[in-house]
Amino acid sequence: MPDENAADLLAYDRAVAEGGEGLPHEFMRHLIGGENPVRVMRDWRGLSQAETARRAGVHRVQLHDIETGKKRGSVDTLKAIAAALDVALDDIA
Repeated sequence: MPDENAADLLAYDRAVAEGGEGLPHEFMRHLIGGENPVRVMRDWRGLSQAETARRAGVHRVQLHDIETGKKRGSVDTLKAIAAALDVALDDIA
């Protein structure tokens, strides 16, 4: 366990040193609370569902279904949404 903690601390220090973009505490709380990561990231970016769907090239209803957990979304769809939100696929998948 100590090696894992040390690796996490090193990764954090490296991200800070590289000027990585951090998710504000308010939004991190939503993720930890179990809210859908697509919704959280979209809210963080200040985008509507319609604008996010337009940027991703998907239908707004499809985005809504992913955000509400009705559908999971294909890898290609999630990649497009991640690109529209300017986040890594891992951040929303």
